[in-house]
Amino acid sequence: MSDDYLLAGLSHYGVSPWEIEVIYGLLSERFKVRQNDIEEQDPDFVSTVNIIIPLAFNEEFFKWFEYKRWDKMKYICKEMKRRRGRKNSLKINVGFLGTPKIEFSLDVEEKDTFDNALEKLDFVVELLSYHLNFENIDDVSQVIYKFDIETRKWKMHTLFANNKKFVLTNNTWKMII
Repeated sequence: MSDDYLLAGLSHYGVSPWEIEVIYGLLSERFKVRQNDIEEQDPDFVSTVNIIIPLAFNEEFFKWFEYKRWDKMKYICKEMKRRRGRKNSLKINVGFLGTPKIEFSLDVEEKDTFDNALEKLDFVVELLSYHLNFENIDDVSQVIYKFDIETRKWKMHTLFANNKKFVLTNNTWKMII
């Protein structure tokens, strides 16, 4: 492997060696991967997977990473959810290190909704420039998306700007102290 590969992060809890081997293999085809087991972060979940992609979340990423490889990533995540059953069994976080950083946090109970959220994740690219057009907030450094079950869409949930945290409440950004 070349020394000029970018470094991706893969951390996990409660995941089988086979599942991690598949995710690691897909990531390592394009990145150097720093992998580590983590302590249980949320007692409500049996398993957690955190993936950090050292590139911006945009159309160029998906072309470079290749859609076929991305589809395999989504498939293994769906399979992990299927194997764990219902309820809050699996939480997946995928972060992209562009400007601003974009993170997707998926912790949906129902398998069909979980699968649907994974399928829609890459379509957020088409709306990203619209989403990041803030009128009253400058210097946004990070945006966290969560999947909204009612509308069945990825929606911005949290953002960080000027060392402050904001949460979207009733379509208005509220600063959290």
